[in-house]
Amino acid sequence: MPSPARLSQVAQVAGVSAMTVSRVMRNAPHIRAATRQRVLQAVEALGYRPDPVASRLMAAVRKNKIRNSTAAIAFIRDQRPSSIAPVHRYVTREDVEARATVLGYSIDEFILGADGLTPRRLETILTARGIEAALFSIESPHRTLEGFDFSRFASATFGYGMQFPKLHRASTNMTQGLLNALEWLELRGYRRIGLAITSWTDIRSDHTYSGAMRHYQAGLPLRRRIPPLILPDSELTASRKRLLKWLKAYQPEALISLDRVVPDWAASVSPKIALLVHDHGGEACQLSGICHNRREVAAAAVDLVTTQLFHNERGIPPVPRQILIPATLIDQGSCPPVI
Repeated sequence: MPSPARLSQVAQVAGVSAMTVSRVMRNAPHIRAATRQRVLQAVEALGYRPDPVASRLMAAVRKNKIRNSTAAIAFIRDQRPSSIAPVHRYVTREDVEARATVLGYSIDEFILGADGLTPRRLETILTARGIEAALFSIESPHRTLEGFDFSRFASATFGYGMQFPKLHRASTNMTQGLLNALEWLELRGYRRIGLAITSWTDIRSDHTYSGAMRHYQAGLPLRRRIPPLILPDSELTASRKRLLKWLKAYQPEALISLDRVVPDWAASVSPKIALLVHDHGGEACQLSGICHNRREVAAAAVDLVTTQLFHNERGIPPVPRQILIPATLIDQGSCPPVI
């Protein structure tokens, strides 16, 4: 068998230095298009393939050099609109730091809209600080990032609150999470299961809540189908009459909904109704519910941006990658088996 081509041979055929070949192979910026093309042609002609072990070692060396000056990731969130009820955020700085610290990065937090911070001003600050990675936790569907130049940054987002531009994304797999919860309730003997969430919640999940519920109900007899209730106002007190009317009309045996206000309202109509929280908030919540595993979502998003830094990738990706983290069901006893 012939010996594999060496990097020095590629450099000789392309008429460049070995360092230039190395930079082309790791997609480094600021290389002339003609030079890059010549190197790639030589690589193809000689059948050169990088040594993966050596590549990992060199990447570690380069990464340590970079971290000495710009070992920070920007965690960018927006001011929540006053119309949005005060629920826990999709991810927190602590969630992000848990993974970033392990990888050797620090977190700088920025709040769009606070103290007049605009997307353009944010870009200026990040550039001045030498920050090349940005994680966006945008919760308002009306928040725009016009004026922010994504071509300068490795970036990703969490969930589906931020729809544009299309970045790499980490999210909870809520289609799977809700379908698993429905199956669990079925196995416990519940036959009429309802879903009542706010419009903001459904939009932030890219309508996976309502979509999964309608998919589930499509296979049920008509007598067991309960149309999902999507409350138009995120200020829940304004939706009380609508929710109570829906509960009285459809009489669900089990209700998947919010952990605030709704349990008391539902109990006033049906004291024995089983309650499952659509977004379990941890130890503070005493009801059974769906845990979104947001710390794992945050870790996946951090991995998305650090991988881009590793490969010298910047800007809006032509094909965004999406990582879906499975949800976990937490049984707190609010959905006992039907006897």
